Amino acid sequence: MTTIEGAAGLASRIRPVVQVLGGRFMTSPELAAVEAEVGLPPRSLYVRGRSAVLGDVPPKVAAELFGIFPHWLFDFVLPPASAALDAPASVRAYAESSARWSRVHLSAQPEPGRLADLLFRVVDAVDASGLALFAGWKNAPRPADDVERLGFALMVFRELRGGLHFAALRTVGLSVPEAVIADPEGGRARLLRTAWPAEAADELVASAERKPDLRDRWHRAESLTDARIDELLASTLTASEQAELESRLAELFAQVEGSPGA
Repeated sequence: MTTIEGAAGLASRIRPVVQVLGGRFMTSPELAAVEAEVGLPPRSLYVRGRSAVLGDVPPKVAAELFGIFPHWLFDFVLPPASAALDAPASVRAYAESSARWSRVHLSAQPEPGRLADLLFRVVDAVDASGLALFAGWKNAPRPADDVERLGFALMVFRELRGGLHFAALRTVGLSVPEAVIADPEGGRARLLRTAWPAEAADELVASAERKPDLRDRWHRAESLTDARIDELLASTLTASEQAELESRLAELFAQVEGSPGA
């Protein structure tokens, strides 16, 4: 069976794996090491590398693309990072960070190339129009090594879900910070972790909480996002491949989270 009903729930079940493992390298020691090697200021490769797949993106535009961070962060971080490293080199450095993290953390996965292939099958079937960061990374050069390909595939799939989720948030009338506040795993503490000053975070929380249906809207956006991912899974993978994808992702997550230094 390859109907949408047959895939129902799969997107929701694999979301934590994709969100965590697709983004873990972004704050990793491996990324910090590459950052230092290429001469970027500390804690700037994530911003510069991720956005550079679209070229030299102005800070105001990058802030809108990322969504979750305050605009001042991009005004502060992006200009010196862009002056230090051109866009193609920044993309290569960002991808190298993913590759190094993957070699450390994903090498125990049996047949990593198979899981990468399943993820890329879905990614490559997507119409990326309107999903800027996903479109950039979908069409970026991919590693040849299977373990590195797996890490890259997780990252690109995460960009896909993120882009679709941002679109869903707009549909239900929520901004990204409002969604962070509504998310049970987010809230004020997450705003503070993503560079929002305490006063600004308090103002955002107060404004968001004035929406009486804030959390209902957030749940609708989550459901819309999962529905679109489920459609993609159902249209590109057979029922057995969907089950294989879920099983392999669960096995990978258990391995990574159970390893020393996870």
